[in-house]
Amino acid sequence: MKLKTITLSLLLTLSLSALTVGATPKTVTIEGENGGLVKDDGAAWSSSMLKNKVSVMFYVDPDEKDTNSHFSAALKEKKYNRANYRSLAIINLAATWKPNFAIESVLKEKQVEFPDTIYVKDKSSVLVKEWEVADDASNILIFSKSGKLLFYKPGAMSEDDISKALSLIENNL
Repeated sequence: MKLKTITLSLLLTLSLSALTVGATPKTVTIEGENGGLVKDDGAAWSSSMLKNKVSVMFYVDPDEKDTNSHFSAALKEKKYNRANYRSLAIINLAATWKPNFAIESVLKEKQVEFPDTIYVKDKSSVLVKEWEVADDASNILIFSKSGKLLFYKPGAMSEDDISKALSLIENNL
């Protein structure tokens, strides 16, 4: 009986941290020495901000920045109304050999070039640890206006993945 209880407790604990499509992931904050918003010089970013708009999040190892550029291009073509839609790029700085200061400089330029996108520095792989997203990869996550995870794809998106993602966005706007 004790073994069943321990096993069940362990499974419940693991499921609380991992992402589940259709569920709202646990609230995670990236701040201080772990990183933060690029626009506001490292101010805290919280996943609780993923509400009131459909949110498309790119969680990316800088070495994999071009992996899903075809999906990024498809999103740009759609020109979704920013009143109902937001995009985020969270950069997993711990996943690369490149120096943080060089990446942070590029991120500041990107923030100016794309002011409607929220850029976040993750210096400690916080989302890898807390949500168990793939490390050393390009991850695409789509959230509903209520903050529920609608779509998660680690690695390169296929044309079918892109079609599904765009449909989900449009159906939830």
